[in-house]
Amino acid sequence: MQPRIFWRKVHYWISIVTAAPLLVILGTGLLLQVKKDVHWIQPREQRGRGVAPEISFEQIFAACMAVPQTGIEQWSDIHRMDLRPSRGLLKVVSRSGWEVQIDIADGRVLQTAYRRSDWIESLHDGSWFGGF
Repeated sequence: MQPRIFWRKVHYWISIVTAAPLLVILGTGLLLQVKKDVHWIQPREQRGRGVAPEISFEQIFAACMAVPQTGIEQWSDIHRMDLRPSRGLLKVVSRSGWEVQIDIADGRVLQTAYRRSDWIESLHDGSWFGGF
């Protein structure tokens, strides 16, 4: 095989290998830019009635357990909680990716939806592929 042909093939395969991660970063970055506008990526924030939390952790946990698709059966099944007093809202994100939005005034569930933005972010920053 001639060196010119050999290096052309090497260049071809190296460009494919380097383009794949760049395309993943580019595509996921674009999705993350529009996550607030595309509700398939991240659920729309609802509005609660409260301005300060008036519910207990037990009420929060009970509200999350009442939604079976979240898979929340114990506190370790909860990934994080995000309090938004200005919207009267508490977001509870389960380890399975489901988000439960709870009214901080009375503890009722405002919305339950699957949250894809965390998974897309882990693809974007490379943590989905393992701990680097």
